[in-house]
Amino acid sequence: MNVKIDTKEKFHVITVPGSVFSADIAANMADILEKIPGSPVKNVIVNLKDVTGMDKIAAEMLVKIQQKFYEQNASFVICEIQNQVEESLDKAELLEMINYTPSESEAWDIVQMEEIERELLDDESL
Repeated sequence: MNVKIDTKEKFHVITVPGSVFSADIAANMADILEKIPGSPVKNVIVNLKDVTGMDKIAAEMLVKIQQKFYEQNASFVICEIQNQVEESLDKAELLEMINYTPSESEAWDIVQMEEIERELLDDESL
């Protein structure tokens, strides 16, 4: 899968190329993302700006990937979802289950806020 991965200080931005996000692409992405929560840069933003179609299986896989990240105290935010993809996620009753933002910069903000929350919670448990 040819995804663009841009690594920042606190997160990776993965941009999915092409207009269709299929179950095969989601499975390949899951394989790539499997090792990230244990790495020093453990948070992920998935940019879907070019994606205009997503099948239900791929959407369900994204939800599962997101859940795994949060279980491992890492952030997973999806951004720039196109209207037709948003509508299909809503129709499949999955839109409410994902953490998404309209823009990539807002996704950066979410990741940074969640990092601060985790740091504060870690400090309280000491």
